[in-house]
Amino acid sequence: MKLLVVIAPERFRDEELFEPLSVFENAGIAYDIASVKAGTCTGMLGGRCEATLDIARVKAGGYDGIVVIGGAGSPEFLWGNSRLHTLVAEFAKSGKLVSAICLSPVVLARAGMLRGKKATVYRMADSVAEMRKGGADLRDDAVITDGIFITANGPAAARRFGEEIVSALAGAKK
Repeated sequence: MKLLVVIAPERFRDEELFEPLSVFENAGIAYDIASVKAGTCTGMLGGRCEATLDIARVKAGGYDGIVVIGGAGSPEFLWGNSRLHTLVAEFAKSGKLVSAICLSPVVLARAGMLRGKKATVYRMADSVAEMRKGGADLRDDAVITDGIFITANGPAAARRFGEEIVSALAGAKK
């Protein structure tokens, strides 16, 4: 099992990255980290992470799912990224896991993946408007799974988000 984890190059939410990564590592799930450019990325709380891949060059084929991390950098770097929208759609079309936390479920909504799907998001006027525009059935739950889609609403849900991803991947393996 291997996941593609996508983060903004600046202002990703630290615990939304590091807590799920810890859960993945404990479960023996490999991952690659991608961003809008390869290199060192910096979190909102000062954490650093190396993105080894540029999403412009990533193919969905080598992965079992995609995880889009949130934070204040998501609206600027990820929401409008057409390559990321295409990548998310490729994962979904292949029946692979598609997940996002905090402000990043908007990426899934903008990619047209959440129409009629139960989902959650970190609630701000812009994020709620984008989710509704994308047709999501917006809920207040911390973590929501609807088919191959898993969304979570923010840092407090980060560990549970990671656990839900691991559980979904284990179910897909059976």
